[in-house]
Amino acid sequence: MNNDHPERIKLESGLARLGLQLPSEAVDGLLTYMALLKEWSGTYNLVAPRERDFLLARHILDSLSIMGWLLPGSLLDVGTGAGLPGLPLAIIKPEMEVTLLDSAGKKIRFIRHVGRALKLPNIHPLQQRVEDPAENGTFKNITSRAFASLKAFVEAARPYTDDATRLLAMKGVYPGEELEVLPSWVNVQSVEQLTVPYLHAERHVVIMSISNQK
Repeated sequence: MNNDHPERIKLESGLARLGLQLPSEAVDGLLTYMALLKEWSGTYNLVAPRERDFLLARHILDSLSIMGWLLPGSLLDVGTGAGLPGLPLAIIKPEMEVTLLDSAGKKIRFIRHVGRALKLPNIHPLQQRVEDPAENGTFKNITSRAFASLKAFVEAARPYTDDATRLLAMKGVYPGEELEVLPSWVNVQSVEQLTVPYLHAERHVVIMSISNQK
């Protein structure tokens, strides 16, 4: 895609507004991922039809808006679906090992295709129910986007954590009721309001850790 292509210009502007200065290879990777997402969505039902014209804001920039709260080290993306937020983060952070977990085989097949197309050695697609953890060890960061509730997320993520793990749950409006019913072994460190370029919707990330390890 040419450097003066409107979609590239809009992406680079959005990245700059997020404070992200990326090499051209990473920008190319994000654009290719968006193109593949559009191409495969009809057959694989990766994103809703009404969302396909808004991938840049609602999926790519939204996923990257949590960059500032990630810890150095590995990342597990729970219920990743089409690879969100894990794939955009893996594209711009090639040094980060990213495991993308989902129970839907077609979504994992899509993620594997993206990995081959973009030559991403740092991604590890995993078809598995999050409730059935294998011997995958622990992770420095665990993310979720469009997952069920905060309570369901922390209970599912707990086997993959240690005292140093940071959990980042992406939400729309401030999840007051969900926060009130979290188990006592969850430490809510902060709830940050996200500003996503071109997205006129309320967005938050709930940052947590887990104590009282099993």
